[in-house]
Amino acid sequence: MKSNTIKILATLGTGLIFGLLITFGGNAFGDTLVKNNDVQPNSDEAPRKYYVEDIKKAMTDYIADQVDENGIFHLRDDKTGEILALKFVKIHDPVRKINSSTYFACTDFHVAGEPKKLYDLDFWMNPVTGELKIYDTKVHKEPRKSLLYGWYKQPRYTFVNDRVISLY
Repeated sequence: MKSNTIKILATLGTGLIFGLLITFGGNAFGDTLVKNNDVQPNSDEAPRKYYVEDIKKAMTDYIADQVDENGIFHLRDDKTGEILALKFVKIHDPVRKINSSTYFACTDFHVAGEPKKLYDLDFWMNPVTGELKIYDTKVHKEPRKSLLYGWYKQPRYTFVNDRVISLY
């Protein structure tokens, strides 16, 4: 009888542990869930705050890392599929925080060899292990030419409550 009781308790215990693992996704034993990649498990630290200079540094570091030996930034245009060869001009002010873990910067790049043909590129980033990392890039405005005004930037989308709304 003692042997059967031990087997039943062992089976119940195993089933309970297995059920807790399924229910809590492997977190049944007190591990803290990581909701933000910038906070470590079991950490009492608040997520790091990022400021204008942090966002701009992340952008300049990213661009410097992506350009080729001639300073050309290559980007596949998500609308046309064309590979753009661009030179960095500037980061627009203001850069901003969209939500608790998303940051945003808008930039100007000109077509290599054609400084008047400007693209406006938007970059989204979030914190990963203590650093802001770019996770999305889109052409916000493309160069168009007007007989009256010369080159201008034609928007492809606008923002409504920090959400991208396509214009065409």
